[in-house]
Amino acid sequence: MKTIYLTYPHNLKREEVPETVAAIGFFDGLHRGHQTVIKHAVNEAKQKAMASAVITFYPHPSVVLKNNHDVKYITPLHEKQEILDSLNVDILYIITFNKELSSQSPQDFIDHFIIGLNIKHVVAGFDFTYGHKGQGNMEVIGEHSRGAFSYTMVDKVTLNNEKISSTKIRSLLDSGDIEQANVLLGRALSISGKVIHGDQRGRELGYPTANINYNEEAHLPKPGIYAVCFHVDGQVYGGMASLGTNPTFTEGRLDLSLEVYIFDFNQDIYGKDVVVEWYKFIRNEEKFDSVEALIERMQEDEKEIRKVLAELS
Repeated sequence: MKTIYLTYPHNLKREEVPETVAAIGFFDGLHRGHQTVIKHAVNEAKQKAMASAVITFYPHPSVVLKNNHDVKYITPLHEKQEILDSLNVDILYIITFNKELSSQSPQDFIDHFIIGLNIKHVVAGFDFTYGHKGQGNMEVIGEHSRGAFSYTMVDKVTLNNEKISSTKIRSLLDSGDIEQANVLLGRALSISGKVIHGDQRGRELGYPTANINYNEEAHLPKPGIYAVCFHVDGQVYGGMASLGTNPTFTEGRLDLSLEVYIFDFNQDIYGKDVVVEWYKFIRNEEKFDSVEALIERMQEDEKEIRKVLAELS
């Protein structure tokens, strides 16, 4: 998959861009609803013998329009790129969302980023909007097409009569309901990062952990203990993740650390890029009165998590 970053105005020449079928949207989470839109575009491209593309935006519009710089993403850009590549998308256009872009009229947006990119068919969800204050939508896109492209509007995708949405998934993550979030995502939530040196406390407890320097833009689940799978060097291992402030040892800490005790593993992986896949919330983080009490609880957690992961395999 080829990734192309664009800002307004871009300098790509229409005649130098292949005829394309494109799915367009913000697509945070790339959940089952988003996948329906994107797979439709990929299949349509195959039928038309054209390239397939996804057009998305960064940062989130609220960063620019509401000065909200605390936005977290279910799928930060790197994760979004990897998932789209796995969906057989040929081209990913990442458009910088800034004040200049937000002020463009719907027609200007279509002229520049649809017609101007040689897109012959557009696929989008029923709630996609474009142009200044979202004045353009899928009901009026035909009026802005100038006859240069056709389009498909994909209706909402539901589960148990409820729309699958990024907002719902964030709410599930905030409550620790990883299992239901994964159902809506159509895959396990994944967070990537790099293994860094910690304080070595886990080793002293008999539970040496990999400390993960995770992407600060990632929308993390509720703090607590989780059943996870740990990806490193092309291999996958079961594990026990602790996301929190380690209150037994570091009372008053505010930032969240992510540590994973990897089952049946004894390798030096400092500096390695890794991925943590989340499967089940086990319990809230607790402050224990003694190290012995903490170790006893960790032993119970390990037994439960090994059972959970065994049932998944």
